[in-house]
Amino acid sequence: MLRFAIAFFLLAILAAVFGFGGIAASAAGIAKLLFWGFVILAVVSLVVGLFTGRSPKVL
Repeated sequence: MLRFAIAFFLLAILAAVFGFGGIAASAAGIAKLLFWGFVILAVVSLVVGLFTGRSPKVL
């Protein structure tokens, strides 16, 4: 999911350089949505990991 956010961010930058305002805005919006989705999933994963009480495996 983070790779998609980075890809849409780069697409938005490229479209902005060439002057395609609508394409740049939509790609930036998609990248922002995917980024925040990744952040929310990471926080949920952290909270669930803290509440399950399992300790990480030591190699």
